[in-house]
Amino acid sequence: MTLQRSEPRTADDPPLVLVVDDNASVREAVSELLNSVGIGVKEFPSAQDLLEHLEDPNSEIADANCLILDVRMPGMGGLELQHRLRTAHINVPIIFISAHGDVRMTVDAMKGGALDFLSKPFRSQDMLESVEAALEYDYRRRDIDRRQKDLLVRYLSLTPRERNILALVAKGLMNKQIASELCVSEITIKANRSHLMQKMKAKSVAELVRMEAYLKEVASNQENYATVHGVHRIIKNSSLGADRAI
Repeated sequence: MTLQRSEPRTADDPPLVLVVDDNASVREAVSELLNSVGIGVKEFPSAQDLLEHLEDPNSEIADANCLILDVRMPGMGGLELQHRLRTAHINVPIIFISAHGDVRMTVDAMKGGALDFLSKPFRSQDMLESVEAALEYDYRRRDIDRRQKDLLVRYLSLTPRERNILALVAKGLMNKQIASELCVSEITIKANRSHLMQKMKAKSVAELVRMEAYLKEVASNQENYATVHGVHRIIKNSSLGADRAI
């Protein structure tokens, strides 16, 4: 499944919740409840219907803030849809609902990353609290993603020499030692180091070292595909150039 996303939603946008349930009365009840507190809702009668809408490049639902998902539905069930969304690197927080839930089903949903599991019939207050927690989680996640992508883009703006200097500064080397290591003058290192600090927007050497450590952690985390993929998409559409990739 190839997904094309619209501009990512931010905390300034009205929240958007997707409701997938084959029971029309449940969809309508949840929509009315969430609409009453200013939350936008899009309804889908099946998992297949949601996946078809995700293929639309003009659809905003790929960046929805929360997904309320029935476990048992004709055709594709909720757990399978959860798996497909994770495979497609859509990390929307999921709240499962079911009239036939059991312990194993709940465990499988939570292992797959679900935030909550509500049994039908559920109280309106329980649903509102669960959705509120999902929205808070989603906004925090998006803020972390934006900060991480911004830091990676700053790193990609460095020249090869500036990247070498960053690595050596992180090791604790002084300007004279770095100059010897790179076979250039100390004056050149001072100038490059100044540019490095400006490009990385680091206010101190300690902050620069923390940035370098964080970049190493991100680069070594092969499971964090969603963020890296997003950064590469940004780079591809920018003027940084293919030779600037990490």
